[in-house]
Amino acid sequence: MILILAPDTKTGSAEFRQLEEFLSRLPNIRHRIHQETGEQQLLTEVYLIGDTASLPVDEIENLPAVERVVRISEEYRVLGRHRDDQRATHFEYNGVRFGQDNLNLFAGLCAVSTPAHVETMMRALQEHGQVCTRMGAYKPRTNPYAFQGHGKECLPYVFELAGKYGIRVIAMEITHEQHVEEIRAALEQTGNPTGVMLQIGTRNTQNFELLKYVGRQRDFPVLLKRGFGITLEESLNAAEYLASEGNRNVVFGLRGMKTNMGDPHRNFVDFAHVPVVKRLTRMPVCIDPSHSVGSRDRAPDGLLDVMHVTAQGVIAGANMILADFHPEPAKALVDGPQALTLQELPWFLDDIRIAREAYEERQKLASRFL
Repeated sequence: MILILAPDTKTGSAEFRQLEEFLSRLPNIRHRIHQETGEQQLLTEVYLIGDTASLPVDEIENLPAVERVVRISEEYRVLGRHRDDQRATHFEYNGVRFGQDNLNLFAGLCAVSTPAHVETMMRALQEHGQVCTRMGAYKPRTNPYAFQGHGKECLPYVFELAGKYGIRVIAMEITHEQHVEEIRAALEQTGNPTGVMLQIGTRNTQNFELLKYVGRQRDFPVLLKRGFGITLEESLNAAEYLASEGNRNVVFGLRGMKTNMGDPHRNFVDFAHVPVVKRLTRMPVCIDPSHSVGSRDRAPDGLLDVMHVTAQGVIAGANMILADFHPEPAKALVDGPQALTLQELPWFLDDIRIAREAYEERQKLASRFL
């Protein structure tokens, strides 16, 4: 059961103390407090954990400071959609809205190579009206001898260039607690010119200690990629780990499943799960067509496979796209063969626009039959 308190309820107020006193007397029930400080008001939710089935909703709603009660109807307590649940399906970070009702593109370098490549990429994004990008500083690799990323050494110039070209949010994978602190330190060193969305990669989807650590910090939102060899339910529970520790600003990423059934693509494309995740949870959904397809193969109709796959996800309602681009793919240090070129960026953007307009038309059509 979730108790949604009246806006701006302070934990030190007399009403809140009365509420806590009542809750402390409930047998076999413990509670956890979660607060979000928005631009205009403080939002407080209290999660009741335990034998809540017998608690009458009407009685709980009449408790001091309680505005509304939501019964848990799905196992994802914090991030799930529950019966009569009107909580937000979006959040804002550094001036960018992330929600189940809009779409953001994160085009950029899978792995940071040189300052010149970073600047060329960000300049191109600015020229095409984009305010988000992906930049890999830490790169977990299957082969221990493969390039592992430039790490903290590249962070200052990446952040400074982001500020120079108006990039508001950078998606950046982390694999260790220390990486969070290195990102925070580099942002402070450079005057916080941009924002960072921490990316938990598919290999770390069930690294529960990392999930708990990242969940406890509130400075950065999180993009959690689905594990490539586990069920959707297991991956959604991984997202719940983040939220249960306090960070509910989570985007769920679909990046393809590791199975030979996906051949000749790098992974079996799972973008049919876009509406499923949106139905089960309140998280915006990201698609990663680059790592799903893994190549620049072109269909007989002239479209790249990666564009076909992107359109499939967008037309299903995706809210974020993570795509590999590079000024010189032949010189990319990671995944060059699948990277799109900067000359293809306007084509990619127009193709996304067409798919998004088709999705919105499908929404309008559906509303006529509801």
